[in-house]
Amino acid sequence: MTKHENEQVDQRQLTQISRFVPQLRRTAVISTSTDVLTDIYQEDVNIAVWQQQLSDDVILSAQQLVTQFPHLKVVMTVPPADTYKQLAEHLSLFANNHEICHKISLLVDMFCTLFDLKRVGLRLTALETAMCPKFHVDKVPCRLVTTFTGSATQWLNNNIIDRSKLGAGSLGLPDEQSGLYRANSHINQLSVGDVALLKGDGWFHNEGGGLVHRSPSLKAGEKRLLLTLDFSD
Repeated sequence: MTKHENEQVDQRQLTQISRFVPQLRRTAVISTSTDVLTDIYQEDVNIAVWQQQLSDDVILSAQQLVTQFPHLKVVMTVPPADTYKQLAEHLSLFANNHEICHKISLLVDMFCTLFDLKRVGLRLTALETAMCPKFHVDKVPCRLVTTFTGSATQWLNNNIIDRSKLGAGSLGLPDEQSGLYRANSHINQLSVGDVALLKGDGWFHNEGGGLVHRSPSLKAGEKRLLLTLDFSD
């Protein structure tokens, strides 16, 4: 057998062996209490979800916002104390901006308190199509995501996925055909109002354990308002 053939055999053996290497244990924690967000510090947790019920005023404000400004995209770095003021200035053309600005400023304060941050990277985006339609892992320490109106983020439990099928490993195939997961019933989805902390591969000692997630497909005419918060340098 030639050297090239030996290398091919070795590579096939490594690929087969890697399929049987136990995955990192990563779990989800979900609760109606805000205390659940602190569980993101547990090593085996890669998503913490606070299930909250949005007020009718916030929901109405969000729906009006994406209707009036379907291409809205607010990107800024803010400290908690200035979030409401800066956001209100960005949304000054939207008369009913108080409810959304107030809600977001509270989330920024919670995020900064939880991670001892002085400021955050904030993105508020109106969407009519999926922003990140394929399952993927973020290369960040942790990201907060919440949807104010429209379909919310989808994610997969760690124990049912084949991470070798992420990115280029999918060979260009759609998620449902790549072998990343076995059945559509394995796809989890957040609800409107849920506040989720998604632990990424950039978290200390979490490389290879970041949450696998994607943006949802939107129905014709459906509009989504998505907020994400990230660590800021």
